[in-house]
Parts: sequence; structure tokens; C-alpha cells
Amino acid sequence: MTLGQKIAWDDTVLPFQLDKIDIRGRVARLDGVLDGVLEQHDYPPLVEAMVAEAALLTALIGQTIDLRWKLSIQIRGDGPLRLIATDYYGPTEEGEPARIRAYASYDKETLDLKADPFGQIGKGFFAILIDQGNDMKPYQGITPLAGGSLSACAETYFAQSEQLPTKFSLTYGRSIEPGEVESWRAGGVMLQHMPKASPLMAKGEAESEDGLLTANDILDGDDGDNWNRASILLDTVEELELIGPSIAPTDLLFRLFHEEAPVVYDAQPVKFGCTCSKEKVQQSLSIYSARDLAHMTKEDGTLTADCQFCGAHYVMDPKAMGFEAQPRDDGK
Repeated sequence: MTLGQKIAWDDTVLPFQLDKIDIRGRVARLDGVLDGVLEQHDYPPLVEAMVAEAALLTALIGQTIDLRWKLSIQIRGDGPLRLIATDYYGPTEEGEPARIRAYASYDKETLDLKADPFGQIGKGFFAILIDQGNDMKPYQGITPLAGGSLSACAETYFAQSEQLPTKFSLTYGRSIEPGEVESWRAGGVMLQHMPKASPLMAKGEAESEDGLLTANDILDGDDGDNWNRASILLDTVEELELIGPSIAPTDLLFRLFHEEAPVVYDAQPVKFGCTCSKEKVQQSLSIYSARDLAHMTKEDGTLTADCQFCGAHYVMDPKAMGFEAQPRDDGK
């Protein structure tokens, strides 16, 4: 494959449908997006890997939803890796790229760099939040962390909250190509059973020990057989096929699912993008009282704020913002 062909698939999400077996899916390839996300921070490799996985999941899931504004994923736990947060902003105009940003919060002192990355999150929850704008009520779905990976948590989320059988195959990491600098690359495939005319209903009680639904609890008959076949086929995918760059997503789909008649749609470009601004920082500060603002004001009379996603540093004058902060009273 030529360099031009390789670049055509970088930072894209390709939607497809398996017409014969009522399954839809996405193929994602990310490189510049991950570099943009991770170069904003100095994360340990363990944290970088978890943020990369979360960003890849976000790209795959976000593209399945007709977004007017934003989809967010939050993974919170009681372990050293306390939080992973991602945002996916749908395209503002046809042909424009979607935007992804992500960050993590962790305890440097207790993080075990040699341990299993997922285990560093501890017990907690996986949440998807959808915000369609000011005139729409936000949606939030939450499920426990389960399965040993973020992709397994996402599968549990869709089975439990949406009753949609879903399967992911992901790979990610740093790569070095001849003559190029080291950079992040990630690739993944998402399969999801199409919803019926009415929401899918589980057949009965969940069979898993933790009481959480799986695809086998939701599907039976031909649907169950077709889902199991597609899952087995996806399990044959190799990491180099997922991550590229020498294999186009369309070639991968044909290799995996040619008997299921895959139909491919237009790829959605994605890029790293942050929506922070001085105006938004000012708006967030407006909820604080004059006393609170006084304690937040530095000795030189300025307020400062940093964006957790992109690291942007904002310095503001409270008086210029129209805030009349009371004098500092450090004794109270």
C-alpha cells in the first residue's frame, strides 16, 4: 500500500453493516488523534495505554450515535487510576471531522507501574453520557466495572443498559516505522446486533456469576447463532490487521465477513480537539461567591485555571471579568 493510501485510513471510523445477519459495526484507525491526546500530558505508560483504549472505544461508540453535540465516557474507580474521561463531539457540518479529547486522574504514589493496568482502577463504574444540547435532557447510563478490560466494560454496558449484544476487538500501542518518529497507533472493530422494532428484551435471568447480562442472555434462535458466528470470526483478527497501516479496513472486513455481505458506508474523519476557552472558564467561575473567589485569587490579583484535557493555562483578572472578589482572609 502506498503512503497516500495509508494516510487515507488514518484517524477515521468506517461504518459497515452485515446485511445477511442483522449486525452493524465500525472499524476505527487512530494515530494523530492519540498523539494529540497524549502529548498534552506526561502520563506513565500504564496510564497512557488505558487512555488510548478509552479514546478508541469513544471513537467507535460515538460514531454509532446521531449526535447534535457530545458523547462522554467516564470510568471511575477506587484504585490509584481514579478517573478516565473522554469526550466525542459530533461533526458540526457534513464532511467535517468529529473531535475527541481525553484525560486521566491518578495517584502517583500508589500507582503500580508493573501491575495489570485495568486492575489499577479498582472497583467502580463505567458510564456513558449523551448531551444533545441546551434544549435536550442529557442521558446517562451506568454499569459496574467488569470483565478485566475497558472494552469488556463497554460490552457489559450495552448488554445491561441497552440490551444490545456488542463485541469489541482492539489493539493499541507505540509504533516506529522506518524513517519515522515513534508515534501512537490504535485500531479496533466494533460489532453490534441491530435493535429490533421494539427494544430487545432479555430472555430471563443473567447467567453470569455477577448477575450482569451478556449476549447469550439476550439472543436466541437464528439471531443467537448468527451473533456467535460473527463473534468467532472477529476473534480470528490479528493485531496487525486491526492497527494497519498496510491493510485497508475494507480489505479487513472482506477477509472476516465476506459471506455475511458487508455493506460499507462513508468513513468519518476524527481529530483531537478541545472545546475549552477563556469565556467558558469565566462562565464556570461565575457560580462561585465573592468569598470563594477571594480564596482562589493569587497574591498578584489574578485567577488561574488549567484545562485537564489539553493543558491550556488561563490567567484572568477578576475585576475585568466583573467579579468583585472580597479581600483574602486566610485566617478563616
